Amino acid sequence: MNNNRRTFIKKGATLAAAWSIASTSSAKLNPFVRHVKSTVQLSEFAKDAGMEMSNAYFAGIEPSRQLIALAKQMNAFGAVAGINPHLAGLTDVKPWEYKAIAGVKDAWKKEGLNYNVVEGPPSLGEKTKLGLAGRDEEIENFITFMRNLKKAGVDVICYNWMPVISWMRTKMDSPGRGGALVTAFDYDEVKNKPLTQYGEVSKEMMWKNLEYFLKAVVPEAEKVEMKLALHPDDPQVDSIQGISRIMNTVESFDRMLNIVPSDFNGVTMCQGNFSLMGVNIPDLVRRWGKAGKIHFVHFRNVQDLSGVLPSTKFTETFHDEGQIDMYEAMKAYYDIGFKGAIRPDHVPTMAGEENTRPGYMTLGNLFAIGYMRGLAEAVVKNAHG
Repeated sequence: MNNNRRTFIKKGATLAAAWSIASTSSAKLNPFVRHVKSTVQLSEFAKDAGMEMSNAYFAGIEPSRQLIALAKQMNAFGAVAGINPHLAGLTDVKPWEYKAIAGVKDAWKKEGLNYNVVEGPPSLGEKTKLGLAGRDEEIENFITFMRNLKKAGVDVICYNWMPVISWMRTKMDSPGRGGALVTAFDYDEVKNKPLTQYGEVSKEMMWKNLEYFLKAVVPEAEKVEMKLALHPDDPQVDSIQGISRIMNTVESFDRMLNIVPSDFNGVTMCQGNFSLMGVNIPDLVRRWGKAGKIHFVHFRNVQDLSGVLPSTKFTETFHDEGQIDMYEAMKAYYDIGFKGAIRPDHVPTMAGEENTRPGYMTLGNLFAIGYMRGLAEAVVKNAHG
């Protein structure tokens, strides 16, 4: 849909200044919602619709100093990143050890940011996802990682089930609006690439390995109240170089959630990938959100170019264009009472920037945070207008 800005203007026309909010709000819909006293004013409670506006910090050992400074200026204090012991000046510890986790958490705190989500957990690789020798040790280290994360005050892990070939694009500098550069994918360009060293990996085997992992890990996650948030396959095609992809439909996620039903077995709501599966994002947010299954959000927009579902050819877009109704998506998160971390994802590279980190450059991120904050404010005030 290309009417996001028009929808925003139309629905924001009757904004009120401030309203009190009752404690009988949508908090009861989600077990992870923070309860709010009825005396809290809307202008205080509803900052970012109650969610934690966050940024991703993935660029090497040293995060972008500019993005850290801008995050504080934007009042977006959530930090989503992996565990890199070098950030804490540590070289002799494993990333799942408490010393490493506490050191990294403290390093972010010293920067004035709240380390709230691990994205890309250690000790979860090919051995576990492909069912190879050594997976039990990997899984045991992952359980240790969960316990130590929780001890350090972090309670969300975003992980994926894409072994060997993870996030993939066939073009990193596709021209977007006004000459901005965006990432794009075309399955025709990779469908004939040779098999990896692991040969053909069937869907049955991928499901078997995922079930083994979940049955070992989810009960331990429940003990420490660690929220596991599985990210969809990106791209959400059938297979790449012989390795099947199984987390590429909504039905697959429903199946995954039912393998070990738990409040702590949940989803990373990556809007772009789920939209490219052919679903209505606001409807899906409400369905999974009311069940307490959304633990983390990638707020992102895309455009299918293939005409088939799941999409085999697509491009990233600015947040205010593309096929998702972003106002209605934000409204859905507010309606289900989501209070977790939400971050922009896969932003364009804009004028004056070198395309050194496609999808994660600074100016597109600035645009996205501002757009998301405007949507959030409009949603809250319209809800009480």
